[in-house]
Amino acid sequence: MAPREVDEADEPVDELAETSEVEWDGIPDAVRSRLAEIGAEAISGLNRVDIPQQLRAVAKFAPAKRARLGGSQIMAALRDSNSFRTAVVEWCREHRPAVLEVSGAEPVAAAAAAVLLGDETAVHYIELVSRRAGDAVLRAERDAALTRADRLENELKQTRGELEVAQGAADLVRADAEIELDRLRKRLREQGVKLREAKDAAAAAAEEMERLRVEVAAQIADLTSQRDRERERAEAERKKARRAEADAEVARQSAREARQADEVRLALLVDTLDGAVTGLRRELALGGGGPRPADLVRGATAAQGTVGRVEDPAALDRLLALPSVHLVVDGYNVTKTGYPDLPLADQRERLTHQLSALAARTSAEVTLVFDGAGVVAVPSAAPRGVRVLFSDPGVLADDVIRALVAAEPEGRPVVVVTSDRAVADSVRRRGAHPVPSAVLLSRLGRV
Repeated sequence: MAPREVDEADEPVDELAETSEVEWDGIPDAVRSRLAEIGAEAISGLNRVDIPQQLRAVAKFAPAKRARLGGSQIMAALRDSNSFRTAVVEWCREHRPAVLEVSGAEPVAAAAAAVLLGDETAVHYIELVSRRAGDAVLRAERDAALTRADRLENELKQTRGELEVAQGAADLVRADAEIELDRLRKRLREQGVKLREAKDAAAAAAEEMERLRVEVAAQIADLTSQRDRERERAEAERKKARRAEADAEVARQSAREARQADEVRLALLVDTLDGAVTGLRRELALGGGGPRPADLVRGATAAQGTVGRVEDPAALDRLLALPSVHLVVDGYNVTKTGYPDLPLADQRERLTHQLSALAARTSAEVTLVFDGAGVVAVPSAAPRGVRVLFSDPGVLADDVIRALVAAEPEGRPVVVVTSDRAVADSVRRRGAHPVPSAVLLSRLGRV
């Protein structure tokens, strides 16, 4: 197939490159935009099977946005899919035949039509469009350079005028400077005469000053010797005063040490008496209605009366019959031994009421201790005769039990119900009686 002749207005064909294969990556932007617009318009009228998979999302765009947003995808489909390109050509022949006219069209339209049709002149039109685009860029650069040259020439003229004005001003300044220089030279000669007179006066003054300096030096030497004598006498007086003050300080220190020794002995005696009185008061107040040592233990929060080892119930009864006995119960250790199937709240309630009945029968002080971890709501009250404690966050009930035993005065009977060997051993070392949980459960079964 012979190459078509290009319209005379577009430049002769023989000036274009002799190539017949289109390089899609080298298509000018104007031709690419034209092809994207043709493809975007044709997509609206094509069957779904003629639209490549990658363009089906683009086909959902509004026609006005399709070429702008999906131009690169449309160009890729026209380049890679012969069937899509053929479908676009057929749609143009049916609906827009003018789009496919190569001869007589302006270069961009002719290049786009030749690319779609696979015409051999496509490469020539593409080169023509590229060349014209390059020429347009060169013309724009040339025009910008000419404009810049005109602007620089105007600036040069302006600078030359300013330079001439500045040169005239400099000549005036130079003339004024020469006049001022002559005036300064005259003043300098006058000042030279005055300077010589001043030097003569300064020499006379220096001689007088030297005479006065000698006299003052003699007076200073006399006064310095007097000052040194007075300083020696004052230093001797200060040494006597410091010795007297040191003797007085030694006497005051001896008195303070003696007084402190007496105060230490007195404080030791008072502490000894106070410890004896306090121990006696606590022993006598164990059965009273005031605060108990278990009420003052840290690490647990009282629930307004809150919930908590001897080998048989009979032995436990003998311990509970002791005067002022304090029964401390490890709550969950007992409930999970006796009735583990109940919910924790029901376990606590059942054991609290059983211990309340036991306290009423034995008159023992009863403290029931539970782990506070996981307790949503601490009960606001407990049955009469039972103190219920929940350990604070981060504190184990075992540690609260140890603190309760340690808080009791030496000699008071304390019974701790737990099957935890470590807790039992630690409270036994402090003088408490450990009782297994099963023994207490057997005793509670007879309440």
